[in-house]
Amino acid sequence: MARLPRIRLPRQLDHGEEASLVEHLDELRSRLFVCIGAVVVGAVVGFALHAEIIRWLELTLPKRYRGHLIVLGPFESFTTVLWISIYAGIVLATPVLLWQAWSYFIPAFDLHHERMMRWFVVMGTLLALGGIAFGYAVVLPAAEHFLTGFDNTQFHYVPQAKPFLSFCVNMLLAMALVFEMPLFVVGLVALGIMSSDTLRKNRRVGILICTVLGLCLPGVDVVSTFFEVVPLLLLFEASIWLAVLVERRMRNDALKRTALET
Repeated sequence: MARLPRIRLPRQLDHGEEASLVEHLDELRSRLFVCIGAVVVGAVVGFALHAEIIRWLELTLPKRYRGHLIVLGPFESFTTVLWISIYAGIVLATPVLLWQAWSYFIPAFDLHHERMMRWFVVMGTLLALGGIAFGYAVVLPAAEHFLTGFDNTQFHYVPQAKPFLSFCVNMLLAMALVFEMPLFVVGLVALGIMSSDTLRKNRRVGILICTVLGLCLPGVDVVSTFFEVVPLLLLFEASIWLAVLVERRMRNDALKRTALET
């Protein structure tokens, strides 16, 4: 009986270990194959669960519209399910994708930054999940109740599968990005590109930038735009205080290292 070939996972380089360009490219290729395989497996799981995913998203609609998604073309059912499965595969494969990116880039950092980057990966995942939960529980129901009931004396809304599901996915992804604001700001502070004093002095500019970003996110109605801009502003304010804590921690760590060296 023929033996199946062994699957070898990419080896993570040690800190300071030298490698040629060919070795780096070979490692990158191997990690890309792992990422693609993880997305494919996740997409298969998403395809098996697509009915539950669609039903889960339908729950954000007003009750009178649930269970009535329509399609207008012979291929729309298949392409919609395929599209939902791929997105579900990416979400399910996120831990693998983050781990592969972490394993590839972390040898370029020292041990101190390795611990910091590990926390960034964990916090980034938790913040993204928090954004998706907030979008599903608050933003989607409020936006859909407003949009589906807008001028209903003139228009009769019939939810079409692909536009409705696209709206839901885009809003959830937008909220996941919005909730990454503290991580982005703290990362700039940790790298020395920005400081808490700079953030405080330029608070008005930051508010303007957050407002513009919120307006550029998916959702053209007043309700969804409100629920995108307000969290951005609140998270920006929270990022300033987190930056203060990070700077304090960095100063304490620097003092400890200096004391150990002396």
